[in-house]
Amino acid sequence: MKKILIVEDDPSIANLQKDYLELSGYAVTIVHSGAEGLKALAEDEFGLVILDIMLPGIDGFDVLKNIRERDDIPVLLVSARAEEIYKINGLGLGADDYITKPFSSGELVARVNAHLKKFERMKERFGKGNVETTLRVRGLEIHKDSRRVFVNGSEVTLTQKEFDLLLFLFQHANRVFGKEELFERIWGLEALGDASTVTVHIARIREKIEETPSKPQYIGTVWGSGYRFMV
Repeated sequence: MKKILIVEDDPSIANLQKDYLELSGYAVTIVHSGAEGLKALAEDEFGLVILDIMLPGIDGFDVLKNIRERDDIPVLLVSARAEEIYKINGLGLGADDYITKPFSSGELVARVNAHLKKFERMKERFGKGNVETTLRVRGLEIHKDSRRVFVNGSEVTLTQKEFDLLLFLFQHANRVFGKEELFERIWGLEALGDASTVTVHIARIREKIEETPSKPQYIGTVWGSGYRFMV
C-alpha cells in the first residue's frame, strides 16, 4: 500500500482528500504545517507528497526545496493562488504538478495515480529501487547518474569537467567559492595549469545553459570573491 503525505493547514480539505485517497487504497498521513511535514518525511518513507503552498511557518516552497535536496518522490503542489508566477516557481523548484484550488477529489486521485505510475516506470527504467537522482531549478535539470543536463527540456552537452563543476556548484547552492578552491575541488591531483582554468570552464558552461550568458541566472560572479550557484 502506497503511503501519501498530505501537508495542508485546512483540516476540512485535508480530511476530504484523505477520505478519497483511502478509498482508492492509499495509506494517508496528514500534517498541518511545513515543520510537521519535514518531520514526517524524516521519520517515515512516503511514495508521494501533496503539499499546500500557503502554510504557517515554513511555506510549501521551502518544504519542496528540502525534499528535492534528498529525494525524487512525486510532489503535487496545491494552492488557491492561480497566478502564473506561483506555478512557474513551484515547477521550477521541482514540483511534479500544480493544482489550483478548488479542485475535485476525483481529479486529485487521478493525478496521484498518474504520477505514481510515472514514478514506478522511472524506477523500472533505472533499476529496481534505484531511481536516478535529478536536480532541478528554473528549467535546469542535472541527471547525476547518467551525467546529462537539460535546459527547458532540451539536452545540452557538457565535458566531464564542465559537468563536475556545474554539479558541485549546484549541490552547494548560494555558497561562494573562489577560483582556487574550485580548481582544487574539481581538478585535484589531475590539475595541470592554474586557477584561470575555472574562469574558462565557467564561461563555457554559461554559454551552454544560460539564455543570456552575460546576465546569468544560474552561475553568478561575486566580484573579488568567486562564483556561486544562485537558487
